Amino acid sequence: MPVKEIFNNPNSRWMDDDGPETGVIISSRVRVARNLKDLPFPHLLDQEKSENVVSTVTPAFQNEETFREDRFEFFRISELSPVERQILVDKHLISPDLLNKLEGKAVVLREDGVVSVMLNEEDHLRIQCLLPGLKLERAWEIVEKVDNGLEKTLDYAYSEKFGYLTACPTNTGTGMRASVMVHLCGLVLTRQLNNMLNAVHKLGLTVRGLYGEGTEALGDLFQISNQITLGQSEGEIIANLNSIARQILAQERSARTVLFKEKKEMIMDRAWRAFGILKNARVMTSEEVMRLISDLRLGVDLGILPAMPLKLLNELMVMTRPAFLTQLAARDMEPHQRDIFRAELVRNGLSGLDGLAG
Repeated sequence: MPVKEIFNNPNSRWMDDDGPETGVIISSRVRVARNLKDLPFPHLLDQEKSENVVSTVTPAFQNEETFREDRFEFFRISELSPVERQILVDKHLISPDLLNKLEGKAVVLREDGVVSVMLNEEDHLRIQCLLPGLKLERAWEIVEKVDNGLEKTLDYAYSEKFGYLTACPTNTGTGMRASVMVHLCGLVLTRQLNNMLNAVHKLGLTVRGLYGEGTEALGDLFQISNQITLGQSEGEIIANLNSIARQILAQERSARTVLFKEKKEMIMDRAWRAFGILKNARVMTSEEVMRLISDLRLGVDLGILPAMPLKLLNELMVMTRPAFLTQLAARDMEPHQRDIFRAELVRNGLSGLDGLAG
């Protein structure tokens, strides 16, 4: 799609359901932090030097030899509308932190939305790839290609002893944060989630909410990522997270099997009740939609409900957020008006599933 359509189309590549294990692992993300040599980190930059970072980095994407197969577009955050900025956050293309102090900040987006590069967030560059399902190795391949391409014209801050130098010491080394977005409704419903979280922390990983640090786990969705970047290679970080993600996947599938075996009627009721409400409600909050979509996912995965595109459910998660509702309506709305419009969009989105019956 044309890059500008990112603001009008609820879909992003990571929402597709053609990745491995998308019933539990929604998406995989790999991000690396990079800084330019001999320049202070972003929190120490004045506006003029922040602009210097932007003017230095953006021409690197115009290197036809490196990026001849990719089309990138540059956006200054200050020139986007508040709604457009939030849509990028809701689609996981930028972090909420990029919206603090807008001047001198920018994002470079690849046409398909798979790659985004934030400029002057916590570091001068945050290069990210986001793919559907469990595709950490492929995401790293794409990030590495972009990173190497940029390094042909950019001089990174690097130490032979410490690796890539970053604003936060915990990112020093590879500068890599790899993560998976997982739907853990089974572990939540069987009350095993806390045990899993404790085990994950002991293995050097961290668990965050849907939009990263300090956010809620809406719809039983969590982000699991590495904490250690120093003393491990990129391959070791990816392999470790991949192994643990598969263990979590096995635990979640086991929990779902137990639920279906021991509480079948309850799970069937939750799934069909969620479908009925989503298909017929006239007023819904974003939190309610996320909770019901979680139950719907579980019902589809367990075969309680007939198959429906997980891509559609992923799109509804973004489409029903306040920013995208405002974009679609092309006007500001009061919260109650958004709740009415949200319910209408969900009904329309599920209208092609009228053949489903209990």
